[in-house]
Amino acid sequence: MPSVSSNALFGMGNPLLDISAVVDKDFLDKYGLKPNDQILAEEKHKALFDEIVKKSKVEYHAGGSTQNSVKIAQWMIQEPHKVATFFGCIGKDHFGEILKQKAAEAHVDAHYYEQNEEPTGTCAACITGDNRSLVANLAAANCYNKEKHLDLENNWGLVEKARVYYIAGFFLTVSPDSILKVAKHASDRNKVFGLNLSAPFISQFFKEPLMKVMPYVDILFGNETEAAAFAKEQGFETDDVAEIARRVQLLPKVNKNRQRIVVFTQGREDTVATVGDKVTMFPVLDIDQNDIVDTNGAGDAFVGGFLSELVQEKTLEQCIRAGHYAANTIIRRCGCTFPEKPDFQ
Repeated sequence: MPSVSSNALFGMGNPLLDISAVVDKDFLDKYGLKPNDQILAEEKHKALFDEIVKKSKVEYHAGGSTQNSVKIAQWMIQEPHKVATFFGCIGKDHFGEILKQKAAEAHVDAHYYEQNEEPTGTCAACITGDNRSLVANLAAANCYNKEKHLDLENNWGLVEKARVYYIAGFFLTVSPDSILKVAKHASDRNKVFGLNLSAPFISQFFKEPLMKVMPYVDILFGNETEAAAFAKEQGFETDDVAEIARRVQLLPKVNKNRQRIVVFTQGREDTVATVGDKVTMFPVLDIDQNDIVDTNGAGDAFVGGFLSELVQEKTLEQCIRAGHYAANTIIRRCGCTFPEKPDFQ
């Protein structure tokens, strides 16, 4: 297999500590949560964080969408270590130390911007059956500072080393300027820049920064709900996922040397992807409902698997196969965690 160099994959996003617990419908209703959603915490959710940590089987896992994905990519690649770089902002506190330790254990080259104004961000993962409702309290993650971190010579040097870039749409709420700087760098040098729609609220309430970066996006990821929300906001007047993918592919693009690739996952239904000028369906791996522990991290894992092959210059089909394998592995476990070694060929 072609060897892949250190820092070849670059990710930037919100490093969060996931606080995960099984809850009931009353709990969701109490805080006005949908069973399967991703939202930012508001004042009314403050008590939720106090309540969820008191649940009998609460688990803590290193999370944050982009960080999950680069971790999974590194796990899929195994050797060499530190193929994946990660930037994000944490607090100088216990949760921050956990995130640093977990990144090191996953062999990700994490360079956090550390500040003491805000504590390390957390994400409550409220699990009911095979649904998960995520409530993110960004805190420190929201303090990422382009001038004080990304622009520093040593840090920017790591950006320049990379060949593939990936940022979850969630980071559009934090530092759109940082995203644009990285996206333009990738576009100017004919490297690959990937972005995720991440959640319906990004397409709805952060439309302007999202559409500013879209011309630089070589690969757009999302799920069927996010695709529908994006289509609605853009006035596509269709809820056909394949048609949405086709329309997204045709949106304006700066680097004409790379045709945009659009990949939409649909849970247990086929993954939809643009292959050249066609839209193709890729069936996911079968899994028995009883084997699903929780679907938190499935989308992140799909992207991680995909990126692990992309950074090794494999075909789109192979990237999607790896994505399906990683997602299938992660949903058998609690949180976005993985076994010691992958079993993927």
